[in-house]
Amino acid sequence: MALQSTAAKGRRGRKAGENAVPSSVQVLDRSLHLLSIVADNDGSTLTDLADHTGMAPSTVHRLLTSLANHGMLAHDPESGEWTVGVRAFEIGNAFLRYRKLGSISRPFLKELMDACGETANVAIEDEGDVVFISQIESHAPMRAFFRPGRRGPIHASGIGKAILSTWSDTDIGQMLSGKTLAHFTDRTLDTLPALLKDIQQIRARGWSIDDEEHTLGMRCIAAPVFNEHGEAIAGISISGPAVRLPRNKLDVFGPVIRRTADELTQAMGGRKPHEL
Repeated sequence: MALQSTAAKGRRGRKAGENAVPSSVQVLDRSLHLLSIVADNDGSTLTDLADHTGMAPSTVHRLLTSLANHGMLAHDPESGEWTVGVRAFEIGNAFLRYRKLGSISRPFLKELMDACGETANVAIEDEGDVVFISQIESHAPMRAFFRPGRRGPIHASGIGKAILSTWSDTDIGQMLSGKTLAHFTDRTLDTLPALLKDIQQIRARGWSIDDEEHTLGMRCIAAPVFNEHGEAIAGISISGPAVRLPRNKLDVFGPVIRRTADELTQAMGGRKPHEL
């Protein structure tokens, strides 16, 4: 028969680990579990959650309060129920929006790649960067490649500049305030005045050009994609070697990409700003 320490005897009747100080990972795991339960049940009381999880009511209340402080949950003092908060709703909508963008954009990317013979991409703006969501690669031996999830600098990206062109100069300045615009090549627009001058040209013609600004020997043409509020949530582009995208082809492919971006906007249920 095994011996049992006094400390162990003192824990008899308690739930395992209740006295232990939870790690940050455990706190996160428990919080997400609570959030999931609340969502699945369309609301739960503190007592229900404590019974369901086996956690002490005080622990559950502490975790619920933290989630509520971040907008992930809301509390109704009259019914005592905890429900999903506005921030959780926003995050869920963001997932659905970009998942929808990735799937709906595929035939448009294929259409662009077939029409132009170059790699076609869709990317979004996130905290001052461009994040690639989907791509159809060119069949050419030498081609552009952007792994989904890869981040890129907004000021040295065709899609990044296409999205920026839908913002006001003031908003662009505020977003880039205090940031150093990385210098990649001699063509990089790494000052705000130079970038804004290019943005004016993009607004006038309807599409952007990354003219070897991030990588020497590579060019990109892009146009913005809008949501139902007329906000640019993404951009669609083609990228390829500069030798296959000379100046005369840029002028030919630009309108094609602009038209494809408008078609993708419509397929997404979006509207261009002047259509609001």
